[in-house]
Parts: sequence; structure tokens; C-alpha cells
Amino acid sequence: MAQNREFGNRRLHSLLGVVPIGLFLIFHLTVNFMATKGAETFNAAVHLIEFTPIKIVVEFVVIYLPLIFHAVYGIYIAFTAKNNLGRFSFFRNWMFFLQRISGIITLIFLIWHVYTTRIQAALGAEVNFDMMATIFSSPFMIAFYIVGLISTVFHFANGLWSFSVSWGLTVSPKSQKIMTYITLVVFLVLSYIGVRAIFAFV
Repeated sequence: MAQNREFGNRRLHSLLGVVPIGLFLIFHLTVNFMATKGAETFNAAVHLIEFTPIKIVVEFVVIYLPLIFHAVYGIYIAFTAKNNLGRFSFFRNWMFFLQRISGIITLIFLIWHVYTTRIQAALGAEVNFDMMATIFSSPFMIAFYIVGLISTVFHFANGLWSFSVSWGLTVSPKSQKIMTYITLVVFLVLSYIGVRAIFAFV
């Protein structure tokens, strides 16, 4: 019974990491990329989201609750899981190790990001181009956000590989190798979009 519960929790953890959290990450980075078109374009995109009906409900059901479960169970996995030396290659074991490390870094980054944006917005601040430009006026914050962003994107991209294996989408060694290249492209593309958006605010 306990093994079945853990198996189910791991599958749910993996699923939530891709849907809806992963999809929201892509959406969020796309909106941020609007900053490369100028302050007016970015503000228009953000304001459209801010005034979406039942925004609070959608945020909690689609983002916060799945993210809390993914984070809490992810911490459990990070401190209890062991490398699969007998099952996967040296490279895959490194990816497994980096997945745990990136998960911790990502969690710290997300807590700070939510505090400086969503919580500040709840306290009356306006989420707009000027808010982000103020955050990135500090070289330390630029570096912190770049590290946090790359860690988050890596965690998602590498998690896609694990998701495809655990859900039986890539069973053969060849399909898993192809998925490795696909996730590498995902990592590079999303990293470019995110870092480009950061420097658009500088």
C-alpha cells in the first residue's frame, strides 16, 4: 500500500511539474519577453493578465497549489532519493543529481520572486516595467535572477526527460536519447528567452 502511494505521488509530482507548472513557466517567460518590445508592450501584456476575471482562483488552483505539492514532495525526493547507478548512465546520474540541486535553487528563487512581485502587488504595488527595472537596478539581483532563471529552466527541461520515462513515453534507449536532445533544445530556447527578457529591463 505504501509503495503504491509513493508511486502515485511520484507520478503526480512529475505530471504537475509539466502540467500545469511547466506550461505556466513557458507562458510567464513569453510575457516577460514582451519587455524586449518596450515598456508599453510589456505593461499592456501584464495589465491584460492582471484584469483577467477570477485571476486569483486560477492562480491558486492552476499555479500555487500544484507548485506547493511539487515543491514539498520534491524536497522529500531530494533528501531521500539515491542515484540510480544500476539503471542509468554516468551522464543520467549527473542529471539526476543536478535535478535535485536545481530544485532547491529554484524553490529559493521562486519564493523571492513571488515576494518581490505578487506579494508586493497584493500590498498595493503595481507590477509593471518600472517595478522590474527597479529590481534589476542592482547587479547582484541581475546575477541572482539569471542563476535562478537558468536553474528553473534546467529543472523543467530535465524534468521533461524524467516525465517521458516515468509515463512510458520513451521506453527504448534510442527514444530516451532523442528526448535528451529535445530537452536540451528546450533548455537553450527558454534560457535565451528568459535572459533576454532580464536584460530588457536593465
